[in-house]
Amino acid sequence: MPTIEIIDLNKKKVGTLDLDDSVFSTKVNYPLVHQVIKGQLATRRQGTAKTLTKSEVRGGGKKPFKQKGTGNARQGSTRSSLNVGGGQNFGPRPRCYFQGTPKEMVRGALRSALSDRFFSKRLLVVDEFNLSAAKTKVLFDVVRGKFALTSKVLVIDETNKVLEQAGKNIPNLKVLRTDGLNTYDLVKYEWIVVSKKAVQAIEARLTTSGN
Repeated sequence: MPTIEIIDLNKKKVGTLDLDDSVFSTKVNYPLVHQVIKGQLATRRQGTAKTLTKSEVRGGGKKPFKQKGTGNARQGSTRSSLNVGGGQNFGPRPRCYFQGTPKEMVRGALRSALSDRFFSKRLLVVDEFNLSAAKTKVLFDVVRGKFALTSKVLVIDETNKVLEQAGKNIPNLKVLRTDGLNTYDLVKYEWIVVSKKAVQAIEARLTTSGN
């Protein structure tokens, strides 16, 4: 069973935590992670792009020129796709990009992403996020100063409005609740800083003996 240090907001060791093998020490399945992220990003697409066909463009009731005698190809409407201001052939139409992903595949990808961060030693467990105030500077001093994390950081905790408020305006930092944990953010952010309670909640959600 893997063990990780628990630190406080001053980066001092205050204890250790045994992690669940099936969540933080599983074999990383990169193709599964890729597939889940691909589906997640596809589902975010709105699919509202649309162009007008010649039957939808306003006007065009008048024949542009007579049928014969001009030497031009015959035209029946000024809204043909061949004319300026006409409709577009084979343009984008509203559609749904949703890709359904089985829940167990999503959980498997989360386990792989968390294990990858643990194996690469880019996972920090904090005893609890008790910030003195809901201010950007307070969280900035902790993450960028005392923790010395200068790259992209994902902070995960249970519902903590003070933490969420403090993390709104820090570049390359995102505060996420455990119920919003997703594979894309785990891969996008280089460092994962998670509270002890959040670790327990994540393990309860992703353990192989769970749902």
